[in-house]
Amino acid sequence: MGSDTTLERPRPWVALTTFLIIQAVLGCWWAAFYPGLFSRDSVLYLSHTLAGPWVSDHSVAYDALMWLSYTKTGDLGAVSFAQTTAMAGALTFLAQSLKSVGAPRKLTTAVVVLMPLAPPVGAFSVTLWKDVPFTICAVAIAGVCARMAARRTVTGPALAGLALLVVALGLFRANGFLVVGVAVVALLLIVKTRRAWLLLIGTLAAALPLMLTNMVFPTFGIVPPAKTYVYHTAFADIAVAFKDRPERFSEQDKALMASVAPLERWWWGGVCYTVNPLIWRHDFSWQQADAHATELLDLWRRLLVSEPRLIVETRLCRGAIAWRPTQDPLDLGGMTYRFSRRPNADTYVGPDKVPDFPGRWVFSLRPLSWELNQVADPWLTSALAPEYDWVLWRGAVWSYVCYLAAALAAWALRNRYVLAVVAVVAGQQLTVLANISAQDFRYMATPIFVGVLLVPLLLGSVWRLLRAAAVRLVRRAPTKSPESREPGPGREA
Repeated sequence: MGSDTTLERPRPWVALTTFLIIQAVLGCWWAAFYPGLFSRDSVLYLSHTLAGPWVSDHSVAYDALMWLSYTKTGDLGAVSFAQTTAMAGALTFLAQSLKSVGAPRKLTTAVVVLMPLAPPVGAFSVTLWKDVPFTICAVAIAGVCARMAARRTVTGPALAGLALLVVALGLFRANGFLVVGVAVVALLLIVKTRRAWLLLIGTLAAALPLMLTNMVFPTFGIVPPAKTYVYHTAFADIAVAFKDRPERFSEQDKALMASVAPLERWWWGGVCYTVNPLIWRHDFSWQQADAHATELLDLWRRLLVSEPRLIVETRLCRGAIAWRPTQDPLDLGGMTYRFSRRPNADTYVGPDKVPDFPGRWVFSLRPLSWELNQVADPWLTSALAPEYDWVLWRGAVWSYVCYLAAALAAWALRNRYVLAVVAVVAGQQLTVLANISAQDFRYMATPIFVGVLLVPLLLGSVWRLLRAAAVRLVRRAPTKSPESREPGPGREA
């Protein structure tokens, strides 16, 4: 299964063919769901850029792409199509990089060209979410690390590519700088060369989004994120504590909470799996929460000291998408959220829920090919069945596959640099585990994509280890000496 050589001779025609096949399949998804799948967040990405003011709650970089597509083309299909092309490139790059490490060539090629047929890849790639370019960057980072593993060193081009990708990663998600931080720490523990450069790149990439948000964007009239948006998970922790430990709250605490939302809302919002029943309800005042953010954070810190176990358990529950292989369909918010399937923007937010803007109709399903839609839509719907959730939509399962594959490959190839391939997976898993808002598949898409592509390397490593073990057994087996084969007394000659 595959060659034992670490560096594979370049095969550009294979890479080009692979890319074109993936692009063609993703192009079919794009035509089937034009201009792209979307959710309430997708509408908000664009509405504030046209109705004003610009805010940096989500991703200024992705908001700008949406704005540019709408103002220059009058639609959003350019963004979703660009995502398909970038995704095809990232998957091809990771597949080719893993082959250079030692993954079986034919099996890896077969896996990567089949991946876009699966809804977690195909439908996700044409969804208007900032998580799509974020995931593309993360997959490409894994590919750069695989190139480093193939060469068993950190080269200048690898550093340059890594720098560009980790910067982009931080720009496409508010918590991207945390993923970068964890991934770079993991890389520093694995590699032996150019650690100072890696540390510098990680520090700058982690600091840049914070500097842009707080110092640069405001000078261009882009408003910083609302305090409630930044601290909403802490506010949700308070709600869980209020529901489970009401005796911990003084009358002054209750008065503070009541100034933001009725105490009944805090009680009903005390759901560990998601923040949605608290902050996304009409009786929860974001304005009051922003005004009292400092006091609410003081309350959260006191709870962290007095009830540390409860706060940690709440975070583990909310971060279940990162570590738990199965969903919890019995508890509110415990099921995996995959895609929203409504046909237009008003069915998500209503005409009076966000600042309206001309051309809101762009958020409506308008397939370029109804024939492709008639194939893709039932295929996507069937993949949403609960029995497939653990393997198609839960990144936790694939995170563990990633770690197992990297560990066995490092052992089989005697190459510790292979562990670097999963550094970004560890970064995403630990970040989501520590601070996330709900059980959304998109938050853990990277481990799914990387994990599936690591399966051939996993199988190849198992084959190498078994073959090596068999060779050792044969070498250690006792052999009969020539004298023992001579006929002895009483034996026939």
